[in-house]
Amino acid sequence: MQVRNSWLQGGWLLSIITIFVSTSVLADTANFGTISLSPGSDILRSSISGYTGGSYSLSAIANRDTNNKACFGFADPNPDYIVVLEKDFSNLKLLVNSGGNDTTMLIKAPDNTIYCGDDTGKNKDASIDFKKLKAGNYKVWVGTFNSNVKQNYTLTVQQ
Repeated sequence: MQVRNSWLQGGWLLSIITIFVSTSVLADTANFGTISLSPGSDILRSSISGYTGGSYSLSAIANRDTNNKACFGFADPNPDYIVVLEKDFSNLKLLVNSGGNDTTMLIKAPDNTIYCGDDTGKNKDASIDFKKLKAGNYKVWVGTFNSNVKQNYTLTVQQ
């Protein structure tokens, strides 16, 4: 009993709890913030800046998405954005523009469904086109094919 008391008095338990809570909170934060959208909102006509980087393999989240499309790229473990859809959307498109660099994208829906994007036609930048999205929080990662590559980009949301 005395060993347990000295362990608690030394603050070890508090430190372990603090680390656990900090790690859990970190997983729900985004590198570039939260974007709230409702059909017809102004942000649906604009672009948001960001940059790639990181050595976390997006295939660690999922090898393939809900449409059996392969998930590629490296990014930061935290999502770049959390997109909050305040209402259901009949269609929505997210496009990356890095000026011709090769980017990837992974989106995790509130129900844990995964969507992955790579080249858009002849363009090397990623995009994902959605139909019938439910309201909720969507985590968005923008990546590159090589680890720790920093590329500036803009993310455009189109309705």
